[in-house]
Amino acid sequence: MVDFGQLQLTDGVPIYLQIIGHLKAGISAGVVKDGDELPSRRTLSALLGVNPNTIQKAFRLLEEEGLITSRTGSKSFVCLSHEQTEDIKQQLPRDESRQYVAHMKAMGMDLEETITLIRTIWKEETE
Repeated sequence: MVDFGQLQLTDGVPIYLQIIGHLKAGISAGVVKDGDELPSRRTLSALLGVNPNTIQKAFRLLEEEGLITSRTGSKSFVCLSHEQTEDIKQQLPRDESRQYVAHMKAMGMDLEETITLIRTIWKEETE
């Protein structure tokens, strides 16, 4: 079963996008695999403390992307091809990096300052 217990919701970002991002991050990390079962919409709604319609929207968008499959009254499962997995593994870090770079530029930081900051934080996180 795909675990959403570690998902920390962030203010200012639509919850349905955070749910999608969490699933994609799990795919990228290799924790979420083809065939994994998703919690029911009702269970996930209660776990995250959000409106069931929010969960429904996230699942519908994941279905449209072809990342999950659901049947009315049945369970939902991750449905991934090897190509989809590889695309997510490449695209997700790239998208996150673009956002980070844009934020650093907006704060007036240059490339060297940003790299130094990343190295410092990386070292702190691995100690």
